[in-house]
Amino acid sequence: MQNSTTLVRSKAKKRKLPKASPDRYLYERAALDRGVFRLAGVDEAGRGPLAGPVVAAGLVFPTQWIQQGLPTELLELNDSKALSAKKRERLFAELQGRDEIQIGLAVVDAPEIDERNILKATHVAMARALSDLPELPELALVDGLAVPDLPCPSQNIVKGDTLSLIIGAASIIAKVSRDQLMFDLDTQYPEYGFAKHKGYGTKLHLAALKQYGPCPAHRRSFAPVRASIPNTPSAES
Repeated sequence: MQNSTTLVRSKAKKRKLPKASPDRYLYERAALDRGVFRLAGVDEAGRGPLAGPVVAAGLVFPTQWIQQGLPTELLELNDSKALSAKKRERLFAELQGRDEIQIGLAVVDAPEIDERNILKATHVAMARALSDLPELPELALVDGLAVPDLPCPSQNIVKGDTLSLIIGAASIIAKVSRDQLMFDLDTQYPEYGFAKHKGYGTKLHLAALKQYGPCPAHRRSFAPVRASIPNTPSAES
């Protein structure tokens, strides 16, 4: 029979140590070490919805923040998907209000998405967001897979919005900017409920599509939207 000491040791062995938090300036500091100082983070919002634009943001942090850390007001900075709407909006306002930060924004609407396809439209939005900056960066850190035809050198980072603070900041700008556009569309087309679902294919949205058909903000190349148009065969987006 095991004594109490043995049982305690056995339980101790099974305990999992907490995971160490990633260094969310790892890629930025590596770039600084290579002599690359003007860095931008790039991210997008709105690839998956059935309606509304895809929005991309490019954002440049001051080098001092990478070397010494964020200001107190931005310490909660994170991937936009990991934040509540209230925190996203607060951080969005804080980022927009800081003269030390440069922000570029690009919006690609539904007709251009249908013309290009959503992947190419997303790439175009990212390129335009970088071009919208006052000055092109020396290097753009891009969330996800590699993006062709950007106007400056780039490095893609899978799950970059969680691994890089500068990409996380760009994700907040893109997400909140797109949400604001969807609120505007909700005013124009209240029957679809855009303010609630932001264009995603919820039951409410699909029911409205079935009842009213698509509006000009819908992406007709997406199968559920095409299926709502009489005598039009559905097709995968």
